Amino acid sequence: MKNAKYLFGTTAMTVLILGACGADETQMQEGSVSEHETHEESMDHSSSGEVPDDLTQAEDPTYPVDSQAVIRTDHMAGMEGATATVTGAFDTTAYTVSYTPETGGDPVEDRKWVIHEEIEHPGEAPLAQGNEAVINANHMEGMKGATAKIDEAEQTTVYMVSYTDTETGDEVKHHKWVTEDELNPVE
Repeated sequence: MKNAKYLFGTTAMTVLILGACGADETQMQEGSVSEHETHEESMDHSSSGEVPDDLTQAEDPTYPVDSQAVIRTDHMAGMEGATATVTGAFDTTAYTVSYTPETGGDPVEDRKWVIHEEIEHPGEAPLAQGNEAVINANHMEGMKGATAKIDEAEQTTVYMVSYTDTETGDEVKHHKWVTEDELNPVE
């Protein structure tokens, strides 16, 4: 009888431990998926407003500093449709890049925008499609120091903008970057 109680107790304990491990693993997997899915949304896309010293201010931008424009792109959730205040306008080459974050994780594909002045030792603009370059900007976690492949280059005016996130209501200050064709006049 004593052995039967011991065997029952040991079996019950094993079932509980295995069940708990399975639940923890499921929760961990679900948590990872959830974190991955919401990683972009949970990031703060504000910046200090500092720009590279060698960045050229646009002389006659379509949207001057302190003017307003409607964002018509969705680089991240809560951006499209927001009314933005322009906090900077600069003439440069803007790149779409693909890279693996320095902090690990899934590769980032076709990330808009990294500008020429945010590339480490860039040389002459524009860099050719397929070239590799080290990013010297920290728009997203793991971006700074990552080796990126240039997907596309565009000579344009880039804008730094402040806006209210349309989904969360949070203020985003000095977001870098949107291009002129990603903005519309306020009606």
